[in-house]
Amino acid sequence: QVQLVESGGGLVQAGGSLQLACAASGRTFSSYAMGWLRQAPGKEREFVASTSWNGGLTYYSEFVKGRFTMSRDNAKNTVYLQMNSLKPEDTAVYYCCAASVVRTTTKGYDCWGQGTQVTVSS
Repeated sequence: QVQLVESGGGLVQAGGSLQLACAASGRTFSSYAMGWLRQAPGKEREFVASTSWNGGLTYYSEFVKGRFTMSRDNAKNTVYLQMNSLKPEDTAVYYCCAASVVRTTTKGYDCWGQGTQVTVSS
């Protein structure tokens, strides 16, 4: 198991940008596929983006494709989510999660962090 600490959330106006970061502890970080999931108030957690262990494969939900970019730096044990052209509907708690293989749903992920709040005002 790795420990995951998300950061970078905040309040931003629609059309703005934020970069989330997820710092992981543990020597096995590079063996995990990583994903970003989010959960808005009153809604189920949903898939946002994911990347394979070496960043060679990256997937996005249809809601964020073209606006969000996920990357990872295994040397720094960190994954990132660059979010551009933010919309009010992107408002949610964002979680950094690990999985044994890259996935494009919420199933199979372990989300050990507390999440970071992203609020987009209209």
